[in-house]
Amino acid sequence: MPVTLDDRLVVAISSRALFDFEEENRLFESSDDRAYMRVQLDRVEQPAPPGVAFSLVRKLLAFNPPAGQEFADRPVVEVVILSRNDPVSGLRVFRSAKHYGLPIERGVFTRGASPWRYLKPLKAQLFLSTHEADVRSALEAGVPAARVLPHAARASGAHPDEVRIAFDGDAVLFSDEAEQVFQRGGLQAFQTHERDRAATPLAAGPFKPLLQALQRLQSAGAAAQRDGRPAMRLRTALVTARSAPAHERAIRTLMDWRIEVDEALFLGGLDKGAFLAEFEPDFFFDDQTRHVENAAPHVPAGHVAAGIAGG
Repeated sequence: MPVTLDDRLVVAISSRALFDFEEENRLFESSDDRAYMRVQLDRVEQPAPPGVAFSLVRKLLAFNPPAGQEFADRPVVEVVILSRNDPVSGLRVFRSAKHYGLPIERGVFTRGASPWRYLKPLKAQLFLSTHEADVRSALEAGVPAARVLPHAARASGAHPDEVRIAFDGDAVLFSDEAEQVFQRGGLQAFQTHERDRAATPLAAGPFKPLLQALQRLQSAGAAAQRDGRPAMRLRTALVTARSAPAHERAIRTLMDWRIEVDEALFLGGLDKGAFLAEFEPDFFFDDQTRHVENAAPHVPAGHVAAGIAGG
């Protein structure tokens, strides 16, 4: 029977999003790739420090049955390295993953070329990278993707058995239809538009497929618990600048999709960073740079270059 990833949540991630290669990357940017390759090869036995998305990846992989246990041959999450690194530098990436106990087996290393084109054969449902052009190309191809901020805070260790993910609404989970109204007519026009259409579901944004996949993953975790197996939990939050009366359309849209979120924060334009610090997500996705930069000192964050405000 041919090998397939069809029944898994596939996360593609760049080496700089998973591990902290910022020191090595400065050498690459100031010199050439051969100097970078030499350094990575010299450090091949030295595990790279965890990067911004490390906690998210580690916890998602923990949804898989442990090796040697029943159903271990049926993983529900697959993480693939998709990197502009060269194959030699890829040695250190895999060694580092092994050091931290991350069961990552697949990788694509393109030595400077854009790797996003491999997302389609991988059937990836999330792509995390520090390279903006690759993220934009992935989003245009219909793959949920975010540019990871390498300087963002690392995730809290307070919830070891729970994956926590926070999403902005407009242009992330939902289309940017309402954001376009706001940009054209201001807050009052936006509120009126959303109040009048409260019962009309918003169109899907780029991250709806990921939220759906996460809900399936949550169901798999619940089934594992019922079978008496240790299982990870998933907790999601909608963190949006919307406020009443525009909140109703967002909630009703999720209800129409039959998707549940655990928390919804309607902040009415307040800075999101302090609220995200309390939620303690393993990752936060937003389309507006100012919100991502505001969140980055507190939590791992990524920019979704989509919609009128984020593109």
